[in-house]
Amino acid sequence: MSNEGVIYRISGPVVTATGMEAAMYDVVRVGHEGLMGEVIELHGDKAVIQVYEDTSGIRPGEPVLNTRETLSVALGPGLLTQIYDGIQRPLATLEEVMGVFITRGVDADGFDMEKKWTFEAIVSPGDEVVSGQVIGNVQETETIVHKIMVPPRMSGTVKSIKSGDYNVTEDVCVMEDGSSIQMMQKWPVRTPRPYQQKYAPDTPLITGMRILDFLFPLAKGGAAGIPGPFGSGKTVTQQSLAKYSDAQIVVYIGCGERGNEMTEVLDEFPHLIDPNTGKPLMNRTVMIANTSNMPVAAREASVYTGITIAEYFRDMGYDVALMADSTSRWAEAMREISSRLEEMPGEEGYPAYLSSRIAEFYERAGRVQTLNGDDGSVTVIGAVSPPGGDISEPVSQGTLRIVKVFWGLDAGLARQRHFPAINWLSSYSLYPPSLDQWFRDNISQDYPEIRTAISGLLQIEAELQEIVQLVGSDALPVDQQLTLEVARMIREYFLQQNGFHDVDAFCSVDLHYKMAKAILTFHESAKSAMAAGADLQDVVNVPARTDLMRGRFEATYSDDIDALVNKMNDEIAAAIEEN
Repeated sequence: MSNEGVIYRISGPVVTATGMEAAMYDVVRVGHEGLMGEVIELHGDKAVIQVYEDTSGIRPGEPVLNTRETLSVALGPGLLTQIYDGIQRPLATLEEVMGVFITRGVDADGFDMEKKWTFEAIVSPGDEVVSGQVIGNVQETETIVHKIMVPPRMSGTVKSIKSGDYNVTEDVCVMEDGSSIQMMQKWPVRTPRPYQQKYAPDTPLITGMRILDFLFPLAKGGAAGIPGPFGSGKTVTQQSLAKYSDAQIVVYIGCGERGNEMTEVLDEFPHLIDPNTGKPLMNRTVMIANTSNMPVAAREASVYTGITIAEYFRDMGYDVALMADSTSRWAEAMREISSRLEEMPGEEGYPAYLSSRIAEFYERAGRVQTLNGDDGSVTVIGAVSPPGGDISEPVSQGTLRIVKVFWGLDAGLARQRHFPAINWLSSYSLYPPSLDQWFRDNISQDYPEIRTAISGLLQIEAELQEIVQLVGSDALPVDQQLTLEVARMIREYFLQQNGFHDVDAFCSVDLHYKMAKAILTFHESAKSAMAAGADLQDVVNVPARTDLMRGRFEATYSDDIDALVNKMNDEIAAAIEEN
């Protein structure tokens, strides 16, 4: 037995080789063209390999070479601004080598190995360093400092270290025991990176979207699922989260999405401006593009590539948001490979281990104390594209069992042009009990009570709508007619948000609290006025209420809202006197 074997059998992306010594998850080179693959099953002297490239034209008898390495990603300066395929080959480099159509058997480094980076050492010779400790900094982009860390499972005394210009493979630090540290490190993608401890989810990820931050908040280090049918706004929601959420690094995985949709993302992202810095959003973004016509095995690997890169930036002490769009396509890749392996199928043909793979992925999210003592987080937001919008299918259900936030997109709302089309009746978040103290301390003591009151009004509206459809709203008592009017105000003024508007696309937590409070103030003032004899239509149609609702598109709205609420109260009081 040796490192070299021969192809025995081929079934699409699954190749069986014989005569080769191999271990599980070894990376191999298949055929005369050296296609990249990974050992996923062993039967005696036969190794079953999933190949990350197209296998057409490959024949039995061609050589297979075992590299004796596991599938790993290169981590170091040069990751940010990159657009990769599923196995960390930069698309720009591939285009230079092969033109617009991706051919196979081409290797490309994860980033430029020769580029010089300015390294600033922050430890000195003689210092004791431990795993994960930051030994120096590199200004990678205008907005992000890349921290050079001691690789995990390595520690000792620094013998020599010097600031200067280095490429990622040159030694920047030599230890007393003779080992050396470069700016680049490699890490196997299927192994989570180590940390000291995981914290409770007690800090919210601020997204700037009112319905998410207010009704269904997500914690930093949390996991969220966004199931929804085609055209309901999954991709736009994720792009808005990437642009406006208070994560410092964004990792976007386009996993099996349609080519034209991925093209839009790749065209738009480089031109998006980061609202916090005024610099390009790509300065703090890594993108992984694996479209639906690319090899399925690479699609299966792409989510692991993405989350390993996210964990690396987390280890530097950054808050990272990882968008996976869409995990359904990832599950479909698993199903295809599983069927080629002739494994016993589970529900709807998916492999029996589908739920455990989904859990493994989402469990790598978390807010942690890193090895160097900093706090960092990876927040995972996975889109799910259930066939026909049916969330009873296995991928949606497997996701819902793991994640604590469900943002359910609704095709009916999308058809009504209500965006974000998140259904407030079917969505939920299990984080509010953990996050309420943060909101009380940082926004207002009554924040959770305001949220409960707004949710209650929406629930009552849903119950009243069934009666309205039968007999019309005019047949309801006036207090219930007022409830319907207030609920409409919540929907049109508060929950609807224009993702393409300069002002309305992002709403601070402080402002959305004031807006929710304004709605409840209107409700109380209107009830009091009607109890004193005012007419419902006179109360509902006060001009200041319209000004309050339209004002959210003005840049000065945060400063003006209190005055608008006072004016509205005065006009409602005047409506009582008129009667």
